Amino acid sequence: MDTYVILLRGINVGGKNKIAMAELKKYLEEIGFSSVSTFIASGNVILVSDKHPVKIKAQIEAMLTTRFQLDSEIIKVLVLNHKQLQSIIDNKPKDFGCQSDRYHSDIIFLIDIDAAQVMTSFNPREGVDTIWPGDGVIYAQRLSVERDKSRLGSISALPFYKSLTIRNWNTVTKLLAILEDRDTFTSPS
Repeated sequence: MDTYVILLRGINVGGKNKIAMAELKKYLEEIGFSSVSTFIASGNVILVSDKHPVKIKAQIEAMLTTRFQLDSEIIKVLVLNHKQLQSIIDNKPKDFGCQSDRYHSDIIFLIDIDAAQVMTSFNPREGVDTIWPGDGVIYAQRLSVERDKSRLGSISALPFYKSLTIRNWNTVTKLLAILEDRDTFTSPS
């Protein structure tokens, strides 16, 4: 049995595809996942399974579209194990996420595409936006006082937009802390 972070794309955004986290948890347990918990309503789930991540992804995507009234075209699921999430955090650019009073820092998680496929489509505004490629992610940072001038929002018009989900740095580090707490709690002494 392994513990996974599940990132759901396209739910509870802009008043669309609303899912109550208690209901989501119930349905995930009904289809066989254990130790299910959610973190904030933006589609962050932690669960335990003995299934391969590809099967977890397929099973959750199927459940979402059959149990909820959703625009299924924008729904996607990303499954990450502890090691993968730790690597994303460990391999961040220098000082990324360290100046929350000055920068908004986000991780753009790529689903079934890689950074090399999409990096050239970004058009960061000099002095406002900075992006860096990572393994399965793009690190994006914008100067807080100039965020209204950021061009990062324009990615929503690009064809690959449906293959990514975005989480702010605080959410990502909190998810890792939850995983670490679970591992500490479940590890034999």
